[in-house]
Amino acid sequence: MLVLLLTVLLKKFRQPYMIAYIIAGLLIGPHVANLLPQAETIEPVAEIGILLLMFFLGMEIEIPDRGSLLFKPLVAQGTKIILTLVLTFAVSWLAGWPFLTAAIIFILLIFNSTAVVSEYLRKNGELNSEFGKMILNVLLLQDLMLAPVLTLLQFMGGGVFSWPRITISAGASVLIFFMLRAIRNRDFIQLRLQSVLQDDHEIQVFAGSVLCLGFGLLAELSGLSGALGSFIAGIFIGRLDAFNWLEKSLHPFKVFFVALFFVSIGLRLDLFYIKAHLLTIGLGTMLLLLVNSLLSAVVFRGLKYSWGESLYGGALLSQIGEFGIVACSLAYKMQVIGHDLFKTGVAITALSLLFSTVWITMLRQWVIAKK
Repeated sequence: MLVLLLTVLLKKFRQPYMIAYIIAGLLIGPHVANLLPQAETIEPVAEIGILLLMFFLGMEIEIPDRGSLLFKPLVAQGTKIILTLVLTFAVSWLAGWPFLTAAIIFILLIFNSTAVVSEYLRKNGELNSEFGKMILNVLLLQDLMLAPVLTLLQFMGGGVFSWPRITISAGASVLIFFMLRAIRNRDFIQLRLQSVLQDDHEIQVFAGSVLCLGFGLLAELSGLSGALGSFIAGIFIGRLDAFNWLEKSLHPFKVFFVALFFVSIGLRLDLFYIKAHLLTIGLGTMLLLLVNSLLSAVVFRGLKYSWGESLYGGALLSQIGEFGIVACSLAYKMQVIGHDLFKTGVAITALSLLFSTVWITMLRQWVIAKK
């Protein structure tokens, strides 16, 4: 009921529904109504939402067939990493922060939310535009970086540096690259499934679910993101005529589980901690959105996009992604960071996801008004 009321309200203001889900999680969480005292109670189920979201995204997206759509994301992400690295460690050196603190902040800044940005692009009909595909490819490159970053965090926490694991992750990333190239040939994956699956909806549902979760599991075992594996599964299924009916049948499940994922983010917002550290967290969130936006805008402008597109793209990549919460939790468990930095990092990550959609909408409307 609460989610329904919030979504109706946000629809009037033309805001993404994920804001409603985060606010709902906050209101029913341990610091307001206390109906769900711990985010961990729904987190395993909520993770299915991200798998389904990326699965559907893979079904909808068109594989780039032009070199510019592959080259520009590599340049954009690489340049942003360098700029973020220089800025983060320069500020850390001036502020006297420890190296590990600077490293965690750097890791948080280079990952954005594929879930938030892809949903925003899809709802505005920009997912398959040239600029939209470039933004999405930047986000997919970030997902490919997830495995080495997790390994680095474990190494920073005193874990054993595993060359076999790094090798498997790198090999899986290369394999995914060649799969994306090969899949542009639509006939490559038609095989003989047409006659087996086309008229049997039950088999389609179960086969699609197995492929979605199975590819996610294989990606996790390879050291990559499970969401990335589901995305690849979605690309395969989206090119199979035998699965044309599947998207409509699984769509309600996607809506439900994605909502649960963002509710779990709202559950993590500790209002008492935020109130006690309001200046630090509030200023940190605003600086994050501003700095991330400006860095990305400068990169896009350097790639010859207009200032309007560059500022809009910067706003799209302004937030810390859902991986930020995973990174903070892992670093805290490994005693890489202390309790205060962990709580602050989670709060800023959640608030950036909450407010970034408002920031994106403001920039988009401003760009449209300037045209």
